Amino acid sequence: MDKETTQNNNFNIERVLVRPRVTEKVTINAENNVYVFDVAIDANKFQIKEAVEKLYNVIPMKVNITTVPAKRIVYRGKKGIKSQGKKAYVYLKEGDKISIV
Repeated sequence: MDKETTQNNNFNIERVLVRPRVTEKVTINAENNVYVFDVAIDANKFQIKEAVEKLYNVIPMKVNITTVPAKRIVYRGKKGIKSQGKKAYVYLKEGDKISIV
């Protein structure tokens, strides 16, 4: 493996997970060892799994990805568009936890 390839992989790992999603539904799912993250639009399951392993020191059992579609909104009388994105559901083994706060 080249030195350049290794550096590119490390860069991708750091930018794969954008932020953890913190909502009421997600906190309920966290009790069942399911965590949700906003991820880069070009990320795949393998990259997300590797990023979670490196950043949180846990091994995910599986990863599901869904796309968040763009939405038209009206805010204070002005029309706009919420950009689309991607989110990942990360399932952990019983006993593993991720501390997001």
